Amino acid sequence: MKTQILKSVFSITLLALLSISLFSFKTSKAETKDTLTMIETAPTFHKNITVNGVNIFYREAGDVNKPTLLLLHGYPTSSHMFRNLITDLSVQYHVLAPDYPGFGRSDQPSIKDFDYTFDNMSNIVEGFLNELKITKYSIYLMDYGAPIGFRIAAKYPERVESLIIQNGNAYDEGLKDFWIPIKKYWNEYTPENGKPLEGFHTIDGLKWQYTHGVQDASKISPDNWTIDLQHLTREENNDIQLAMFYDYRTNVPLYPEWQQYFRDHQPPTLIVWGKNDYIFPADGAYPYKRDLKNLEFHLLDTGHFALEEKGAEIANYILKFLNKNNIK
Repeated sequence: MKTQILKSVFSITLLALLSISLFSFKTSKAETKDTLTMIETAPTFHKNITVNGVNIFYREAGDVNKPTLLLLHGYPTSSHMFRNLITDLSVQYHVLAPDYPGFGRSDQPSIKDFDYTFDNMSNIVEGFLNELKITKYSIYLMDYGAPIGFRIAAKYPERVESLIIQNGNAYDEGLKDFWIPIKKYWNEYTPENGKPLEGFHTIDGLKWQYTHGVQDASKISPDNWTIDLQHLTREENNDIQLAMFYDYRTNVPLYPEWQQYFRDHQPPTLIVWGKNDYIFPADGAYPYKRDLKNLEFHLLDTGHFALEEKGAEIANYILKFLNKNNIK
């Protein structure tokens, strides 16, 4: 009888210990799971502001008391191209990414009421910064964002803390084969010369811009070109894009001025360039080395929209670069 009682007590004790161990394991596992999912992020806010009478849509994230990063998008996209980069950077920085008029979710004024030129786009971005009372910033310049941002940087060099250049041109060496039909349009401004350029903002032309030169096209979301089509197919937007193609000719004579700005003011500069880009090939990246002393240079094995395939790598380069230059 005594032996049976001892066996029963032992069995109950063992079951209790097993239950406690199992509960502890489950709790520990749950706590670990919770810890792993508690990644520090900052929400992205989607806002609108009136600039020079035009409603401008923009994305904003991060603490306004931290250094500001201004992200300037290219053709044919919008601030949507920065959706992931904003999340990656906003934990440490205040990030702003506006859509230009006629792009993304910003208003599209009629051509008769608004000058679709790079001068005017830079006026809009300058007004955008003024409305938000931003007086110090780093600029991410990509594609169209380069001539827009360089106009502002050359005008207000004291406001620019650093430059991050991703497939954005400031040298003649960067205008290669892709630009032959566009240069023809510059020299002979006719509907016949403009017509072939319309292919760049068709669905096939858009898909090509996103996927040409990438390592793995399956990593590139088709949402990119379908979202771009939403503004490109608005009434009169085709004419707006052709107007911007034609006005791009006004950027080339400003290259020497921007290069002088580099030499005179030496902004800390990071190059993160998709080296397989047919639109802005790596030939346009190397000349920055001539004029900038504090230059960090990276060629990435991808195409024009480098953030789509190399976004995490680019974000890592940016954060290290900014920290190294005490922009924090």
